[in-house]
Amino acid sequence: MSAPKVSVFGVQCSGGKSLWAEAWAQLQRRWLTRVCLVIVAGYTLMALYGEAVYRTHRILDRTPSYQRTDLAQAYQPPSRAHLLGTDGLGRDVLQRLVQGTRIAFQVGIVTSMIAIPIGVVLGLLAGYFGGRTDDFIVWLYSTFASVPGLLFILAIAMVVGRGLLGVYLGIGLTTWVGICRLIRGEVIKHRAQPYVLAARALGLGHGRILFRHILPNVFHVVIVTFTLRFPLSIGTEVFMSFLGIGVQGEPSWGTMIGNARLRLWHGVWWEMTFVTLAVFGLVLAFNLLGDALRDALDPRLRTVER
Repeated sequence: MSAPKVSVFGVQCSGGKSLWAEAWAQLQRRWLTRVCLVIVAGYTLMALYGEAVYRTHRILDRTPSYQRTDLAQAYQPPSRAHLLGTDGLGRDVLQRLVQGTRIAFQVGIVTSMIAIPIGVVLGLLAGYFGGRTDDFIVWLYSTFASVPGLLFILAIAMVVGRGLLGVYLGIGLTTWVGICRLIRGEVIKHRAQPYVLAARALGLGHGRILFRHILPNVFHVVIVTFTLRFPLSIGTEVFMSFLGIGVQGEPSWGTMIGNARLRLWHGVWWEMTFVTLAVFGLVLAFNLLGDALRDALDPRLRTVER
């Protein structure tokens, strides 16, 4: 006989497994997803190592090794001494690439911590209360969506000033619209479910119903959105730094690409090549992982591989 099925968060899961256990099992069955997880883990370790190096040099008040110039070592191709070569000032490309990974993860995490709470809270309120609340929030995110996103980000960054703070606020305050729409649509479907009606009949407050009952049932949308917007934030930061209005005084990937393009015509190919591959690998891994998570967590897209 087949294993009995139970309902968890509205999804039929076999063998009494929770939605998350079923999703994890489905992810593990895909070799491509496992590869993406390994790649993301590798980038995460690089970012943590880069953060440790950065903090250590700040505590010791020393110039970081990735910032020290040595013109005698300029334009060195990849070798045992410098695995990814050196740039025009003799700085090690590998060390700077690691620091660029640190900055990329900072941008992805901090901007998500700004944008996702805004989008989730507004989406919950719009979908649950409806009426004038819904009308106002729909008007608000429609207004934000009507403004070209990149110009909005650049305007905020220019007002706040160059540097990471401008990048954080510029990206974080302008990229909440997508998750707000998704959460609003999910909440509209859930507010008529029996468990919500029962909670209302028991006299529970709106806040408890929203954050203790509805939010856990739509939280998979938050996770999938994070994995998809993370590389988007990194790509935006790279573009801003490439234009010279992003990170200042630190080896961001965008800054490295901007400097390397000037030397590409002189046959110095390694800096541009390795930085581009680093951006490509991280963005591709997160996008594939986000698609796999969406398939595993969305009840309408769940598939069972035999």
